[in-house]
Amino acid sequence: MANHTLKIIPLGGAGEIGKNMTAFEYGRNILIVDCGVMFPTTDQFGVDLVIPDWGYLKDKRDLVRGIVLTHGHEDHIGGLPFLLKDGLVDVPVYASRLTRGLIEVKLQEHELLQSTQLNTIQAGDRFHIGPFEIEPIRVSHSIPDALALAIRMPVGLIVVTGDYKFDHTPIDGRPTDVAHLARLGAEGVLVLFGDSTGAEKRGGTPSERTVADALEDVFDEAQGRIIIATFASQLSRVQQVLRVARHHDRVVAVTGRSMSQNVQIAQELGYLDVPPGVMVSLEEALQRPHAQVVLLVTGSQGEPSAALSRMASGTHRQVNIEPGDTVVISAHPIPGNEDNVSRVIDNLFRIGADVVYDRLADIHVSGHGGQEDMKLMLSLLQPRYLVPVHGEYRHLVLHARLGEQMGIPRSNIFIIENGQTVLLEEESAHLGERVPGGWVFVDGGVVGDIGPVVLRDREALAREGFVVAVVTLDGKTGQPIGRPQLVSRGFVYVRNNETLLTSAEEQILGAISNNGFKPGDTSAVESRVRRTLDRYFYDETKRRPIILPVVQSV
Repeated sequence: MANHTLKIIPLGGAGEIGKNMTAFEYGRNILIVDCGVMFPTTDQFGVDLVIPDWGYLKDKRDLVRGIVLTHGHEDHIGGLPFLLKDGLVDVPVYASRLTRGLIEVKLQEHELLQSTQLNTIQAGDRFHIGPFEIEPIRVSHSIPDALALAIRMPVGLIVVTGDYKFDHTPIDGRPTDVAHLARLGAEGVLVLFGDSTGAEKRGGTPSERTVADALEDVFDEAQGRIIIATFASQLSRVQQVLRVARHHDRVVAVTGRSMSQNVQIAQELGYLDVPPGVMVSLEEALQRPHAQVVLLVTGSQGEPSAALSRMASGTHRQVNIEPGDTVVISAHPIPGNEDNVSRVIDNLFRIGADVVYDRLADIHVSGHGGQEDMKLMLSLLQPRYLVPVHGEYRHLVLHARLGEQMGIPRSNIFIIENGQTVLLEEESAHLGERVPGGWVFVDGGVVGDIGPVVLRDREALAREGFVVAVVTLDGKTGQPIGRPQLVSRGFVYVRNNETLLTSAEEQILGAISNNGFKPGDTSAVESRVRRTLDRYFYDETKRRPIILPVVQSV
C-alpha cells in the first residue's frame, strides 16, 4: 500500500443490519470507528451474540491508534469489550458523554473498566488520533448524544454519518447540525460513509414527537395497566412515556436488566427529565391500582429471554399479563425477528391483553433517515465518492441509486460488503483486497469456537433429535454381550415407539454379530452402528436423527 493511500476496511455493518465496525488504515496507523454486535437469528441455536471478525487486525494490534464510537446503541458499542479483551485493551476509546456512560457499565461487567483509556468527546471538538484529525458533528437519532464524524487526513476529508435522521423537533432539543454539515460540504468532502438503513422508505422520517399523539390515544383509552416494550436504548421514547404518564397521573416502573441500567445511567447523566413522583420501583407499581401504572419493559423484538416474552408466556417472576392490560410494542421488527414478534403478539392476545403494535397505530418512528433525509445529507456534503454502509445489500444498492440521482457518477460509488476494502487517494479510488469479514459467535463465555459445523449439528439436533446407542462387547471375542441400549431425545416418544426401538436394537445386533471385528476395534463397530441406525431410521420414519454410538469392551 502506497504511503499516501487510505485503506478502508469494513468489518461489520456492510451488507447487514448490525455489528457496525470500520477500520481506516493509513501508513502504519489504524483508526477504528464503532464496534457493535448483532443478535442471533432463529437458526443460530445457542448463540448469544454475533460480533465482527476482526482477524485482519490480529497482527496489526500495534498499529491501532484509537477507537471512536458514534453512539450508544448495541449495534455500535456491544462488541467493544470483546475487542479490548482480544489484545487492544491499551487502545484509547473516544465517546460522547452518554455513550461513555453506557460503555462503562459493559466494561465493568467484563472487568475492563480500570484498564481502559476512556475519553469523552462532544460535537464541535477537534482532536488527533495519530494522523487522523477527528471532528464530531451532532446528529439526531433515537438515542441522545449521537455523532457523525469528520475525519481529516492527507488524502482528504472523510465523513462518517453514523446513524442519523433530520429531526427538526427532537425530544432532547438537539437537532442534526445542518450548518456544520454544510460547512464540511463547502470545505470539500472526499468520501461519505452514509447510513443506508432507511433507504427503502420514501420521503423523510417523521419526528420522534409524532409518537406522542399515538401514546396519548393509548393512554386515553386504556382502563388497566399499560405495558410498553421498546428498545432499552430508545431513551427518547422513554422520555415521551414519562411525560405522557405524568399527564395521565400514572407512575412508571421499569423491568428488564438492560432497560433498568440504561434508564438509570441516562437519569444520572441528565439525559432523562424524570418528573417528580413518576418513576417508582416495580414492587411499588405492582401494589398500585392498575389504572395508575405504566411498565416499561424490554422485549420489543420478541427475544425469548426478555421481559415481554416471559410475560407473554407466563414465566415472568413478578408480572402476569391479565385481561384488561394494554401492551404497546413501540418498535418495528428488525429483519429476521418477525416470527418471534408475531409469536409474542399472539400469546398476548390469547391471554386477553389489548395489543397495540406498528400495524395498528403509528406507535413507532425510526431513528434512521428515509430517502429524503439521505438526499439532504448528500446535498449538504456533496462528496466526490459515496460508500453506502449500515444496511443489508438491497439498502446499499438503493442508497447508491440515490447518490446517482444527486449527481455522483456511478464509478464513484462503491457498494461493498464486509471484508471488501477500498483504497483511496487524493485523485482516485478503487477496490482493494478482500479480508476476513464474517461472523464470530459468542456462546456464553466462549468466543469464536462456535462455527458453521457446530451450528449445523445444533440445527440437526433441534430438527431431528438424537439417539444414543450403547453397545457392550466381549473384550476377547469382539462379540456383543446382551442387547444394545437406546436412548432417544427429540426423535420419537419412547412409550409410543417401543416396537421401532426394539427393531433398531435387532438391526444393531445383526450388523455387528459375527462380522469379523477385531477385539478392541471399537471405532469400526461405532461406524457400523451409526450407518445401520441411520439407514434404518430413515427407511422407517424418513428422518435422520444424530446417532451417537457408545461402544465399550469388558
